[in-house]
Amino acid sequence: VQLQASGGGLVQAGDSLTLSCSVSGRIFSSSTMGWFRQAPGKEREFVAGIRWTGNSAYYADALKGQVTVSGGTAMRKVYLQMNSLKREDTAVYYCAKSSRCGNKASADFDSWGPGTQVTVSS
Repeated sequence: VQLQASGGGLVQAGDSLTLSCSVSGRIFSSSTMGWFRQAPGKEREFVAGIRWTGNSAYYADALKGQVTVSGGTAMRKVYLQMNSLKREDTAVYYCAKSSRCGNKASADFDSWGPGTQVTVSS
């Protein structure tokens, strides 16, 4: 499985941005696709996840209502829409695959793509 996140960039506080993760290789329908982020000097944290079938989206509690995850096997892409961006959303964003569902721990995700940088200026 190969994952490639894209769509990052420099935006202003209050802007919206949609990240995309292109997926190649075989993924079982029971898999989950996740988005994580890592800010400078901080640990990687879970942002959102969705079943590869395109349903059962779930989110980090702190980001519910600000982000929306979508996509799946039909498009072979997973998206992360982020609204009302703040400086603290500045991070490298990664997409990853888990063979299980409903996971939020990065250790439960076994395939990772290179990240895409999102920088929010005030």
